[in-house]
Amino acid sequence: MSNVLLERRQANPGIQSVTVDISDMGLSSDRNQVLVTYSLGSCVGLALYDPVARLGGLIHCMLPLSKIDPQKARSRPCMFVDSGVSRLLTDLFQRGAQRQNLIAKLAGAGSPLGKEETFRIGERNYTILRKLLWKNSILISAEDIGGPKARTMYLYMADGLVTVKSEGQEVPL
Repeated sequence: MSNVLLERRQANPGIQSVTVDISDMGLSSDRNQVLVTYSLGSCVGLALYDPVARLGGLIHCMLPLSKIDPQKARSRPCMFVDSGVSRLLTDLFQRGAQRQNLIAKLAGAGSPLGKEETFRIGERNYTILRKLLWKNSILISAEDIGGPKARTMYLYMADGLVTVKSEGQEVPL
C-alpha cells in the first residue's frame, strides 16, 4: 500500500481503492475513493479532475491509435489513446465536468525495454495523448513520463491529488 494512501486511510478509514485495469477507465465523484492503475510501462495513464464538479477519471491506455484494430477499438476503446481519451472526456462531460476546469496529469509512456525499443510505443502514446489534449484545449499540469521504470498512478477523489509510485517511492504529481 502506498504511503500517501496509508496516511489517508488512517485519517479516513472509509477510503476505498478502485482499480482501473489495463485498457480500462474509471470515473468517480465519491470523495471516499481513490482510483489506482498499476504497471504503467510503455502504457500511458491520464488522470482528469474537475475540482468544481468534484468529478474525476483515470484511464490506462496500451496503444496510441485505434486504426490498427478497429474491431478491438469498438469492444475495448480504452485500449487505445485516441478512442479511450475521447470516451473518457465524453463520459466526464456527460456527468457534469467542464472542459475549462479539468486538471490533467499523466504518467507512464516509458521504454521498459530501453532506448533501443523498436516500436517506441511509450513515445507514440505520449505524442498522441498530448495532441488530443491540445486539440481539446486541456493543458497538462504535471507528468511523470519516459524512462525504463514502471509506475502506479493514484487519483484521490477527495481533492484531486494525483500521486505516482515507482521504485518504492510515491510522490505527488
